[in-house]
Amino acid sequence: MTIRKKALDYFTIEGVVGGNQEWFRNVVMYMGGCAAATACDSCIYFALRKGWRQLYPYDIEHLTKEDYIQFGMKMKPYIKPRVGGVKKLSMYIEGFENYLSMACQKDALIQTVDSEQSGRKRTLNMREFPGTHSAEEAKQVIKYQIDAGFPVPYLMLRHQNPEYKDFVWHWFLCYGYVETEDDFKITVATYGEATTFSLKDLWETGCEERGGLILYSV
Repeated sequence: MTIRKKALDYFTIEGVVGGNQEWFRNVVMYMGGCAAATACDSCIYFALRKGWRQLYPYDIEHLTKEDYIQFGMKMKPYIKPRVGGVKKLSMYIEGFENYLSMACQKDALIQTVDSEQSGRKRTLNMREFPGTHSAEEAKQVIKYQIDAGFPVPYLMLRHQNPEYKDFVWHWFLCYGYVETEDDFKITVATYGEATTFSLKDLWETGCEERGGLILYSV
């Protein structure tokens, strides 16, 4: 029996869920652009659902694959694919903060265009939630974030279960959950698809290098 479920009003681009790093023509971005793609998807979501239009430098009302590819290349200098990957939560935060500062005229302030809050400026903050926390703690923060209207960037480094091989050393974006008496499942977007996982199985990797979450707040 479902106890609670919530999914953000996510977006599609030419019929697929979110963006897809496999669209990138640049070889480095194609191979290692998952963190940049996660930041791009976050920007698009915020521009669409929170009115922070300056985060997405293209037509937010007409999302296209070609614009997404170009957006990825704009994000690339800030969240750079590198040897070993963007393997620390701090790397994502530092790079994304630099992009926000540039996009928001050097002050990292987000101005909403929502009619009821026009003119208000608020700061988008980020903090680390390391994979050393328990699965129960991860469940609670994911619920809180999604209930508050924020997608959750998720970094998974290693995992003993080969079923998760496509998500090893990979960033993706969590945007929904379903809680039952027996399980807590999350829905994530990556590679242009929505995938559902049992959080406990995904979180408890059995490995020392574990990654973690980024928590957005305003």
